[in-house]
Amino acid sequence: MTQAGARWLVCGALLLAILVAPPCRAELPRIAIIIDDLGYRYDAGKRAINLPGPLSFAVLPKTPHAVALAELAHAAGKDVLLHQPLQPMTSVGVSDPGNIDIEMTHRELAATLASNLASVPYVVGINNHRGSLLTRHPGHMQWLMEEIHLRGNLFFLDSYTTPQSVALQLAHENAVPAIKRDVFLDSDPSPEAIGKEFERLKKLARKNGVAVGIGHPYAATLDVLERELPQLEAEGFQLVGVRPLINDLNGHPPPAPANSAGPDIVAD
Repeated sequence: MTQAGARWLVCGALLLAILVAPPCRAELPRIAIIIDDLGYRYDAGKRAINLPGPLSFAVLPKTPHAVALAELAHAAGKDVLLHQPLQPMTSVGVSDPGNIDIEMTHRELAATLASNLASVPYVVGINNHRGSLLTRHPGHMQWLMEEIHLRGNLFFLDSYTTPQSVALQLAHENAVPAIKRDVFLDSDPSPEAIGKEFERLKKLARKNGVAVGIGHPYAATLDVLERELPQLEAEGFQLVGVRPLINDLNGHPPPAPANSAGPDIVAD
């Protein structure tokens, strides 16, 4: 064989290897999952933290087990978010500790946020608990994003409890790294519905390259996640933490799927 022929064979083999090689990990559809509402029930929170993979955990401020569960999550290498209560359109029972409402001044909002952050250790980001009223108000969202921006090291996840939310827009306008939720896994807490929403999360990840899901430490949710999370890699997905995902997408948010807002349920 001539030297030229040998070169062509080598080039052909290299081209074939490139064409048949599996996609690199960075090209896999990415899924981030946040478990909300930690703080009231220790056993449920501990079970959630023990889920496999880099899930993130949103802790309600000033709740009985907030500190213990945040410390447990941090020790497990999982990210901790402050699950900041914001006023919903319809109040259900007594408001949560640390709630921010529409009657607050900027100074009161700032003081409440600071107190809440001090009550939960290891916080790397913030997402809203409920908030279908407050997240549609540009004034209060501007104040909130100013306070987050001042700290310099926090991101914001819009739980997106209303399609009228302006939180993501104002986060971007204030240079706060941010993203929004795509799927509530357990607005309907039945196992069948949770399974369907998990499948929808995967479909959105395939379509957009990225999908963000929020669940809660319900027994049925944890059952589904314990079963499904170990299979994601074999199915061609990359499970990622929300913090590295936001850092990677900062300034380049993924396309927003239509009609993805969930109801303003008690948990959110």
